Amino acid sequence: MYEPVIGMEVHVELNTASKMFCGCNAEAFGTPPNCHVCPVCLGMPGTLPVINEQAVRYTVMTGLALNCAIQAHNVFARKNYFYPDLPKGYQISQYELPLCRDGCLEIEVGETGSQGGEGEPRLVRIRRVHLEEDTGKLMHVDGHSLVDFNRAGVPLMEIVSEADIRSAEEAYAYVTRLRQLVRYLGVSSGDMEKGAMRCEVNLSLRPVGSEEFGTKVEVKNLNSFRSMRNAIAYEIERQAHVLEAGEPVHQVTMGWDEAAGVTREQRSKEEAHDYRYFPEPDLPPLSLEPAWIEGVRATLPELPQAKRDRFVAEYGLSRYDANVLVEDQAVADYFEQAVRVAGEALNPKLIANWVTGELFRLMNEDGIVITEVKVESEDLVALIEMVQAGAINQPAAKKTFSVMWETGRPPREIVEEMGLKQIADADELTGVVAQVIADNPDAVASFNAGKETSIRFLIGQVMKVTRGKANPQLAEQLLREQLGSEG
Repeated sequence: MYEPVIGMEVHVELNTASKMFCGCNAEAFGTPPNCHVCPVCLGMPGTLPVINEQAVRYTVMTGLALNCAIQAHNVFARKNYFYPDLPKGYQISQYELPLCRDGCLEIEVGETGSQGGEGEPRLVRIRRVHLEEDTGKLMHVDGHSLVDFNRAGVPLMEIVSEADIRSAEEAYAYVTRLRQLVRYLGVSSGDMEKGAMRCEVNLSLRPVGSEEFGTKVEVKNLNSFRSMRNAIAYEIERQAHVLEAGEPVHQVTMGWDEAAGVTREQRSKEEAHDYRYFPEPDLPPLSLEPAWIEGVRATLPELPQAKRDRFVAEYGLSRYDANVLVEDQAVADYFEQAVRVAGEALNPKLIANWVTGELFRLMNEDGIVITEVKVESEDLVALIEMVQAGAINQPAAKKTFSVMWETGRPPREIVEEMGLKQIADADELTGVVAQVIADNPDAVASFNAGKETSIRFLIGQVMKVTRGKANPQLAEQLLREQLGSEG
């Protein structure tokens, strides 16, 4: 039996207006090729880089959120390698003296942990968070290779974990938690499909119980959570077969072939000395004042796990519900706004149920995010209050919500227009109940014979006659009274 040992390298494009070392627009996705370029990011002779302060700030913010030590003295270095999408022939990165080091990130793993619910907490140690520039992008068209340098020089933050991850599920929990964190901080969109977040896996196997690491294999080209999970599962199986056959695992870089569902060898794995790192001669060492670092710390927003714990303590939510709500900061804000509007009138759990129930269901059906929803949090509260007050029943509330979803109109207006107001007047329902009893003698006889479930059928008939407008609790009360008097 073998145990996987996994470390992650996650690259995050930062949401800065300009590139890392020049003033070019940093928006690379969806723009015409080579329109956001200049002599600096094209690596022309005689050009000089200038450090983007906002990129440094965003990296320090991330390091603080990851419980890292921020290094006041750090240095940019040249990482030398030759590839068509690297115009200078080297990448400006950080090596020996990164901005942040020795942090940790808590994840939850288990049956529901990776889905936002309650799982077993685990700590993944963060070795370093450093800042570098992105490369260009190659496109292969009709047997030709073209290069787009719009992405070259975009600020790229690399987060390197220790080899603390033991399964594809844990890797998924780790990367999704990182994406959540950078979105809360506002430093990146974390959108893997647009290339704003990319990850590489370093994976080896060792016998269960062994402390010695096996031979590490790097897997690249993981541009979605699904690809990452599938690549890890495949590579674990591949390395196990190699070891069981008595053969050595070679230290190589593998690429993930999404179409075939396999990893393929690309090249032998480079070591640090292969890149011939040396301090970037065109950039001075970067010195951060302690007061500046503390100023950055003061700007940190409430982070996801702190918000989750507050939702549990302040609103009485389960840890599962709180995790689901804080997964997306905009959803958490929508929920909190609804709670503020409701005040003491509603239990926050009721609001959470509607947000994670009907609201999420329609968002998933329409493929939209919370900021695109037409239903204002104030109108959601008004709808729930109408249910709570007995003005409408649950089926009518769902019909009303569907119209609110399509139109953004307030619930009271829709209820009046569609005639969905609940019949909660005993005098108005008494005749309907009597008619239902008269029309269903078999169910009445069954109930009188002791079959309690027959009352549910009779309530259903009352709801049918009233087109769903009867108060079901009142209908049951009147049914029992009239059936009792018959008995």
